[in-house]
Amino acid sequence: MMEKPPLDNNEDSAWLGADQSETQLTASEGIETSGDDRPAWDSKVQYVLAQVGFSVGLGNVWRFPYLCHQNGGGAFMLLYVFLLLIVGVPLFFMELAAGQSIRQGSIGVWKHISPKLSGIGYSSCMVCFYVGLYYNVIIAWSLFYMGNSFQYPLPWEQCPIDVATNDTVKECASSSPTSYFWFRKALNITNSITESGEFNPIMTGCLFAAWAIVSLAMIKGIKSSAKVMYFSSIFPYVVLVIFLIRGLMLDGALDGVTYMFYPKLEIWGNMQVWRQAATQVFFALGLGYGSVIAYSSYNPVHNNCHRDALMVSGINFMTSVLATLVVFVVLGFRAKTIALHCVADNLDLLNVMASHESYQQLVHLGWPWINMEDPSSVSLAEYREWYSQHSAAMGPNITDCSLEQEMNKGVEGTGLAFIAFTEVMALFPASPFWSTLFFLMLLNLGLSTMFGTMQGILTPLMDNFSLLGRHRTLLTVSSCALGFLLGLLFTQRSGNYFVTMFDDYSATLPLVIVVIFETVSVSWVYGTDRFLDDIEVMLKWRPPVLYKYLWKYVCLLAMVGLLTASLLRMVFKGPTYTAWNQITASEMTLEYPGWALAMIVLLIVFATLPVPIGYIHFLLKNRGRETQSKELGGCEMHRELYVKCSSNEQLDSNPQCQVHNDGDETLPRAAFLPMGSEHYRLLPQQEDEDEEEDTGV
Repeated sequence: MMEKPPLDNNEDSAWLGADQSETQLTASEGIETSGDDRPAWDSKVQYVLAQVGFSVGLGNVWRFPYLCHQNGGGAFMLLYVFLLLIVGVPLFFMELAAGQSIRQGSIGVWKHISPKLSGIGYSSCMVCFYVGLYYNVIIAWSLFYMGNSFQYPLPWEQCPIDVATNDTVKECASSSPTSYFWFRKALNITNSITESGEFNPIMTGCLFAAWAIVSLAMIKGIKSSAKVMYFSSIFPYVVLVIFLIRGLMLDGALDGVTYMFYPKLEIWGNMQVWRQAATQVFFALGLGYGSVIAYSSYNPVHNNCHRDALMVSGINFMTSVLATLVVFVVLGFRAKTIALHCVADNLDLLNVMASHESYQQLVHLGWPWINMEDPSSVSLAEYREWYSQHSAAMGPNITDCSLEQEMNKGVEGTGLAFIAFTEVMALFPASPFWSTLFFLMLLNLGLSTMFGTMQGILTPLMDNFSLLGRHRTLLTVSSCALGFLLGLLFTQRSGNYFVTMFDDYSATLPLVIVVIFETVSVSWVYGTDRFLDDIEVMLKWRPPVLYKYLWKYVCLLAMVGLLTASLLRMVFKGPTYTAWNQITASEMTLEYPGWALAMIVLLIVFATLPVPIGYIHFLLKNRGRETQSKELGGCEMHRELYVKCSSNEQLDSNPQCQVHNDGDETLPRAAFLPMGSEHYRLLPQQEDEDEEEDTGV
């Protein structure tokens, strides 16, 4: 700020008022975050990597490809892009603009915009805490698999031998080596959530290591985590490109890509697909967590956050497409390999038949491969053509070998990463190298998202509680220690079922509710016109008026529709989870027991409870002020009032200068944007012992 010339008393008041407005509009009461006191990004690249690293997470690798796989391939992508443009980008831009202008975390931002809805920020922190608890468990799993990748052959490549019977372990023989290693060696999972089992010591150690990495990376705030981001955000792209190049050389890769892009437009009539696409847009950008707001709060006020919103959203989508390409290439190779094994098995069976009484029958059927020494030379297309003509005459032991059927077996989440992909890694030459590379990529994807999640918790707390702000290191270490202790719930033998519970229910509904209140707060309480005014001052140009209608109507209705659809699905379908049965060596769908349903309800209630509590607190606080005002003889509490004027207008000469009132308080309130002193003037208030003069505003 430029040096202030000598002023008389009135002018001193005006300067003081301007300075106070700047401080009060950028910080909560008693906390100074403006100026040089607040940390800042070293460069724009650092900031973009942080936002991309947070938004691009494990969901881009194992959730988006699955949704494309199940919902029409290219048709789902078109639907996703449509919802991304009309819902995702506007809401992402809204959070970026709010965080950058107010320069605080989620608690301070929503308290500033609407004190009635100050609980929004606390709800965001609660959801971030939920997500951080189970997300770091996935990082622990990645550490475990990466550690087991440094051996040849890979431990999940073959079934182990039972020492007692000197035979293959029955559970593994009935499933697959990769499934057995995941469910029995890694998780040592129980048959249901009701059987808790003891703690898994290896996974407990991996979880401790995961929290230690997060703590060390964030111990100095964004200064330390941002340096880690240079590697954790860029490395996954390098690995994805390497896997794509390697995958395209595999047999069956083009079949997978063709399956991916073949559009099934009829899925657009399915409302369930719209719900899934909207949910993926919502989570892909990290809306509602408060992390987007926290990261943008460290930006310069005049940074072009609109361009950032478009750029980060575009990078996020292209990353999802790249990851989907890699997944379909790999799954195409896997499906082709399984189908060819099926052909070889059937050929062996038919050759056995040919050596007995069925020989003449096979000759009659035109079986061209009798006594073939190398069955692998028979192509999949040749076998399927023969089978389609003569399948009716074959017994039930001879089956069709369909690549499409294998591709239709959709795999998502942990099943994709820790079962399907590990199976493919075992088929690669130099398999330990590819396995290590893959799980190192998962580790970095998880860590970059975890850094953003933790920032969504720590930044609001430090901004709004001065004691915590002065002890950043202690707060970071204590939060990570608490996360580890509570995370022990997930290292039980039944821990995977709790991870599924948290992933399905602790974040989905609360986050949608949080974003609905965010949109209401900006669009209907604060006002979209005022919000665009503030953005115009910040960016030096006004965003298109289209955003006004998207925020007020389209985004809000979309979020309400998503919440309604999710609630209806939960009520009518009922919360279920997938369990592993050790006896049958297969997965089965089970209903949650009563205590688990109560736990789900409590998770949702605790996450959303701060919003009504904040509203009630505001009403009680205002009622207390009114009571105090009556006791003082009806005098209003003294407060500095500001009006927004242009820099070349004088208050006396322009009585029409607008007073901003957000409807939350009985007294006028300034816009939240931290503007220079030329934009605000202190309204003259004559203090008198008997009465206060009317300001005329």
